[in-house]
Amino acid sequence: MKGFKTINVGTGRYIQLVDITHEVRRYVSEAGVKDGIILVYTPHTTAGITINENADPAVTEDIETFLQKKMPHESYFRHMEGNSPSHIMSSYISASETLIIDNGELLLGTWQGIYFCEFDGPRNRKVHLKIMGDKQ
Repeated sequence: MKGFKTINVGTGRYIQLVDITHEVRRYVSEAGVKDGIILVYTPHTTAGITINENADPAVTEDIETFLQKKMPHESYFRHMEGNSPSHIMSSYISASETLIIDNGELLLGTWQGIYFCEFDGPRNRKVHLKIMGDKQ
């Protein structure tokens, strides 16, 4: 079993949540793991991974608006690149999520999806998927 995969995610806005649930589910299916866990991780200091509702797009729009309003660019930030709010959002959301694989299926709630979170876009980013578990 190959237990590692990298997916590429392109973003078009400064703050953007991108649903990657389909790609993660496909990889779980391809890997043939019956029971285990999958780590979904982004190696970027101005990005994150989260799980939230994916039935109503207004939810991700609300999250994006909230983050931009609560963490605006301010003159007191000292980071020379000027993207301190992006780094703070990344720490606030987290760089990874760990999910359960049960009987070959990714366990998510009815309305849950997995999101790559861009906080310094637009950019091309990477998400690493690592499965640990027992083959079917």
